[in-house]
Amino acid sequence: MLTNTKKSPYAKVSSLPFDAVEWTGGLWSESFKICAEATVPQLKHMFDSKDISHVVENFKICAGDAQGEHSGTVFGDGDFYKWMEAALYTATKNNNQKLLNEIEEYIDLISRAQQPDGYLSTKQIIGEMNSNGISRMGDINDFEVYNFGHLFTCACLHYRITGKDNFMKIAKKTADYLYELYQEAARTGEVQTAVCPSHYMGLIEMYRTTEDNKYLELAKLAIELRDSVKDGTDDNQDRIPLKQHEKIVGHAVRSNYLYSGVADLYVELGDEDYKDMLHRVWEDLLKHKLYLTNGCGALYNGVSPYGNFFKDQKTHQSFGYEYQLPNITAYNETCANIGLVMWAYRMFNIEQKAEYLDIIERTMLNVNLAAVSLDGKRYFYENMLRRAKKLEFEMVWSLERTEYITSYCCPPNLARNLAQSYEYAYSVSEDSIYLGMYGANKAHIRLDNGTDFEFLQETNYPYEGAIKFKITKVNKDGRAIINIRIPSWAENGFITLSDGAKRSLSKKDANTFIPVELNQLEGAEIEVYFEMAARLTVSHPLVEENSNQVAVEKGPLVYCVESNDADIETLDDLLITPDTRFEEKSFEIAGREIQVLEGELYAHNRVDYNRNALYQTLHYEGIRKLPVRLIPYFAWDNRGYGEMRIWLPVAYPVK
Repeated sequence: MLTNTKKSPYAKVSSLPFDAVEWTGGLWSESFKICAEATVPQLKHMFDSKDISHVVENFKICAGDAQGEHSGTVFGDGDFYKWMEAALYTATKNNNQKLLNEIEEYIDLISRAQQPDGYLSTKQIIGEMNSNGISRMGDINDFEVYNFGHLFTCACLHYRITGKDNFMKIAKKTADYLYELYQEAARTGEVQTAVCPSHYMGLIEMYRTTEDNKYLELAKLAIELRDSVKDGTDDNQDRIPLKQHEKIVGHAVRSNYLYSGVADLYVELGDEDYKDMLHRVWEDLLKHKLYLTNGCGALYNGVSPYGNFFKDQKTHQSFGYEYQLPNITAYNETCANIGLVMWAYRMFNIEQKAEYLDIIERTMLNVNLAAVSLDGKRYFYENMLRRAKKLEFEMVWSLERTEYITSYCCPPNLARNLAQSYEYAYSVSEDSIYLGMYGANKAHIRLDNGTDFEFLQETNYPYEGAIKFKITKVNKDGRAIINIRIPSWAENGFITLSDGAKRSLSKKDANTFIPVELNQLEGAEIEVYFEMAARLTVSHPLVEENSNQVAVEKGPLVYCVESNDADIETLDDLLITPDTRFEEKSFEIAGREIQVLEGELYAHNRVDYNRNALYQTLHYEGIRKLPVRLIPYFAWDNRGYGEMRIWLPVAYPVK
């Protein structure tokens, strides 16, 4: 759920109401439809199934509706609350009363599962019921507080959408339980880090929704107590005091959730030390540890390169050292990439830099859309940048998308992220609109200065760079500033106003806003054009796996090549030249029309080449041309198992 910063004293912008924007066509409209009609129902089946996830069954056991032991993941409760968010969004948007009624039934079940003191985590409740030795708050990796945090967020959304307080009453009881827990930790000094700290964001959203200062105080205390953790680790970002953080380290989901929560705290209390720290860590991520697709968290397992090298600093699903960005083994957990979107949006609440919205758009269009199949029913837990024909080692995750992942946190997180995609289209301030993710939509915009109008966006973005904005209905005229976001990749283009005024765009405008002031709204139109030719991208020379290689991008999209689209024994033999030209084509993948790039690449002609040898002498007889199709990265792995590459070796012709 997008955070509601309307009354936050240090927030410079806020989101529109959840029902103010609707995708009207194009990629985002299609993605929302598939999420609502395929992903949300399929996830519901998974959660309802006693034999698959056992999640709803766990709540039934706690409520006394069934008997048995807890089964499934310890964080299944929180994952279910994430799904409920996606279900609330899609059911409300589509007037699906049946699903809304089912959500109310789930809320009743959850209320009956909750303990009298407010505690609500099914594994521990069942453990206490069955006297099997499992108890509360004994292991931070049991994710109890993580479950609480997603409960808080979902309850706030439910209240905001429906106006009903039945779920909020549950959340308040659990928050009150947590309040006593943290007060006791503050008194005794016995502090544990809550892993994947969703509760920081959840508690602050509770404060914003209920206006009860108790929840803001609790969030502040919870964050401050991190500095009292004994024997902290980089994996949990608690080895050194929070305000001293210089680099992004450790578990990527925990990291992005942490900094999202701190950004939320900043816009309420304005602690400049926290703001400075957020800037430092953000810069480290963007300059050293972010993939081209905007995936983050390169390593499944590793050792922190910082701190005391003589003490175990094992990290998991984590950021590595600077420029450590492998492709085949790239982890990039889907939840981490969703966390990046949440963090970037909160940074934009603090300061209106186009960079943050650019990160959101690129992350959503590339790695987040890639985490779900085009039919909306299969998922990646991790998001690699290259898939080989055969590996000599075994991965701990599937190399293909699957319907059910044992660690099921990512699919429902992704569902709520895609279900709320339209909320990233606009942000507003006193008299200004900031354009975020582009896509065909219509929006009802009310500014704080009283201006009230309907705004139409017509475009085939992200495939094409032409965007037309129209004000179609003015309910109350007034001044409005339209801040047009110029993407990071834009080097040429123009902005044309309805009075004929035209402004050219150049590379220096990239990642900025161009303000257009409208004093007369009726009939106003703005046309924006970003030149969107295919381009070749290189990486920093210390990203060793990408040495002398390029990636193909067009607009905000990263492209890749799959085995299906090149008549060659292996994609390892492909070469690309800097002068390669591509033609745009429409191509069907899994029943969906996708805009692809077609062009001529080259292939090695090697002689007596042993593909299993570690080293050998190169015998070479020139290269040959062959036609190759490149597809957007989000569309890969929808046509069976095969190789995939983003980065391609480059051959420079002699001049």
